Amino acid sequence: MPSRHSSWGEAGRRLLALALACALALWPLPSPAHPHGWVDVSVRVQLDDRGRVEALQQRWRLDPLYSQLLLEELRAAQGKAPMEARLDRLGVEIRQQLSPQHYFTHVTRNGEAVALGEVNDFTTLARDGRVVLMFRLPLAEPLPLGQAAMHYRIYDPTYYIEVLHEADGETPRADALRVTGADCATRIIAADPDPVQVAEAARLDRGERAPEGLGRFFAETGEVRCDLP
Repeated sequence: MPSRHSSWGEAGRRLLALALACALALWPLPSPAHPHGWVDVSVRVQLDDRGRVEALQQRWRLDPLYSQLLLEELRAAQGKAPMEARLDRLGVEIRQQLSPQHYFTHVTRNGEAVALGEVNDFTTLARDGRVVLMFRLPLAEPLPLGQAAMHYRIYDPTYYIEVLHEADGETPRADALRVTGADCATRIIAADPDPVQVAEAARLDRGERAPEGLGRFFAETGEVRCDLP
């Protein structure tokens, strides 16, 4: 199985408008590997006053190398706009690309897909040399958990970008998945891809597009259970 953070190696120019759309234009590189970038994510599950899940507040930290490339391009762009405004414009472009894909987020309860709403609160920042995306992804309708757990996975379907919960080494951090509004149990379940899928991902070079859906086999699963006694 690939390491938690696969290296991009040296990188060429990027198309900002397609920053996380899995269709980035990259120069050919030696020793290609898949995936080509990563995101460290943390999730805060928000409950309403009836204990129903109403939204997933997410924070994405883009990997340091790709963040550096994005920030350098933003600084080099023409005009006198401050960096905050340039980051805002970048956020608009990323949001436009991720919105049709529901921000790579898949929520289920009892194995059934849960409909998601539209993000209306999206912020782009630069922190400690990394580009940080923060947004609130609501469910289409509040979700009562009762005796059934809620699960979610966040992944790029083509596995071009690897999305993993914030971790200390190989262990997800305790604050990578939290719940506000109730005392619920949470856990992050590691991916367990089949060796055939691992081999398929490993042999893809930077000029190839992975089969749609490959990313789900490498996705961690967040679990939230609020049926505590």
